[in-house]
Amino acid sequence: MTPADKPEVTRLLVREWGAVEVVALALGGLVDASALPGWLAERDGEVAGLLTYRTIGTSADLVTINAFAGGGVGAGLLAALVDDLRRTGGTRLTVTTTNDNTRALRFYQRAGFRLAALRVDAVAEARRIKPGIPELGDDGIPIRDEIELVMEVR
Repeated sequence: MTPADKPEVTRLLVREWGAVEVVALALGGLVDASALPGWLAERDGEVAGLLTYRTIGTSADLVTINAFAGGGVGAGLLAALVDDLRRTGGTRLTVTTTNDNTRALRFYQRAGFRLAALRVDAVAEARRIKPGIPELGDDGIPIRDEIELVMEVR
């Protein structure tokens, strides 16, 4: 992404996440995803996906990832991040999702992430910071807990 992409990144984050701010206890609370580095994927001149991340030393946090088209867009975005981390000496990639997000849990584990932590009832605290977080996920599963997954990048 470049600074010129910021309006589109902002629009997409608000559409997909309800705001540019993402909240997770693992991230230390509220993070402005629009201010982070990342990638926009394009297909046929249209935005097909967005990924944002942050680095701390040799570790990175995958903050947001959205694929708006199938056909491996999410996997391609993740591969770009992993390749960049390898190139720059990164050793570890962490992502946090919620217990209801079964599609993401499948995606991350297939990509090589391992379950690392469960923060029971963490979403209650997240809702105090960002009240718009819904009570139920897409499959009618109550959104309660944060699940952290880790990939060793070598």
